Amino acid sequence: MAISRAQGATEYLVLLAVVLIVALVSVALLGFFPGMASDAQYTQSQAYWQSTQPISIIETKAYYIAGDATTYPYIRFRNTGAYPIRITKVLAGAGVITTFYCDNAAGNCPAGATPGISTFPISDFFYLAPGEEKYFISTWISTPTYHIEITSSMAKMKCIDATNPDAGKLMIDPFGFEYIEYLDSNQQITKREMGAKPLIIRCVHA
Repeated sequence: MAISRAQGATEYLVLLAVVLIVALVSVALLGFFPGMASDAQYTQSQAYWQSTQPISIIETKAYYIAGDATTYPYIRFRNTGAYPIRITKVLAGAGVITTFYCDNAAGNCPAGATPGISTFPISDFFYLAPGEEKYFISTWISTPTYHIEITSSMAKMKCIDATNPDAGKLMIDPFGFEYIEYLDSNQQITKREMGAKPLIIRCVHA
């Protein structure tokens, strides 16, 4: 009986050593190939933000506009909660975004817009019923357009080359939303959803 237990303990130690060696090799490979580490971070970020509640981010891209050297994110999000919400702020890095830009050329902006690009409070448009989706997207990419700008103070990494779809990734850390949750007609609660992981968006050619 003692021999059997000793053999079992030895086999356990051998298996543990093998697992540790595999883990060390994996970490070393990720460190040796920075692109692999970067792709792993991107995948983890996307999976995390697709699972957040009540605001989940279901699709992203980042566009670099050479004309003004600015990065514009495309962020499509869904209300996955049980109650209606109204997004009032986007919390991005060291900044707080309370307004969005809309090009009224096609008459798609909220009421009161003037011809050309107008600015509106995020709370005016980004009301979402349970299951509803809305998005931020650049004027140069789509109509209607409801876009926000990400400045250097908000991003740790940015798109840097409009001619190269793989020029980089936009990393916003921390990232989150402030929103009002409507529990019923008489009860409204202001809440924040701050991500435990940064939002990482792959850059594409506009």
